Amino acid sequence: MMSIRAVARSVPRTLTRLSSTALRQSRAARPSSQLLKSSWTPFRTSQFTSAFSTTPFRQSANSAVDEELSVKLESELQFEGELKESEQVPASVKDFLENSPFELKDTSGKEDVFLTRTYENEKITVSFSISDLANYEPDEYNEDSALGDEELDTPEGKQLAEAEAEEGVEDGEEREPGVPCRLNIVVEKPNKGALNIEAVAQDGQILVENFYYFKDAKMAHGETPEAVHAAEDTYPGPPFGSLDEDLQILMERYLEDRGVTQAMAVFVPDYMDLKEQREYNTWLKDVKTFVDA
Repeated sequence: MMSIRAVARSVPRTLTRLSSTALRQSRAARPSSQLLKSSWTPFRTSQFTSAFSTTPFRQSANSAVDEELSVKLESELQFEGELKESEQVPASVKDFLENSPFELKDTSGKEDVFLTRTYENEKITVSFSISDLANYEPDEYNEDSALGDEELDTPEGKQLAEAEAEEGVEDGEEREPGVPCRLNIVVEKPNKGALNIEAVAQDGQILVENFYYFKDAKMAHGETPEAVHAAEDTYPGPPFGSLDEDLQILMERYLEDRGVTQAMAVFVPDYMDLKEQREYNTWLKDVKTFVDA
């Protein structure tokens, strides 16, 4: 089952982040009493004070803001920690990592994730990025939704929207499509170049969009500006959907034999969700460390 976070990302921008992120917003929707009592007003009136008192006054105000920001960051970290304790790693992720022939390469602080394996004399690389989550723009939500934008801006509205999303899943109602996760698949053979397949993992399926061939494997990876330029000048082949249906089926089976299967289509979105959450926690810690320094 998709996590609350994943479900939240499948609804419009006004409803996104109903998972951990939306819950963060619901807790942060009301300004704290400390924030209301902060020194914003003296900041605005400081321009009327003498030049001699401006510098130390601003330093003092900045210190107060720094402290409030640090406290808020710590609150977010604690809240994320509570969410992490209540969540479990999806079975799809465990099963894939334990049973798949692919080796996972996930570098902390980087958006891209790589899956690599060898198949006979071939080297296969599948990459995807958590940037797809941040850039995802879902279709316009139901116009007859009972909740308006103003209601959604309140903590009660967010909680109600989250409850409705969970209820819809439990009742088996039709759900919005999941986040489309782009896959870049490269199949290399020594001294024979490479196939570069662009596909999308969504709702448990792998949908092939383009099927390229490059005589130089470097062009498939695009590691240098020269390689990218050379790839752009290469004939890309016809759109995959315009090929003969039997040819499309055989090409899809070709990928399945190499491990690009339904299991991967389920794994990728779930793993992206986990990685995005880890990176967000790391980001919170790094920002807090910087503010506190």
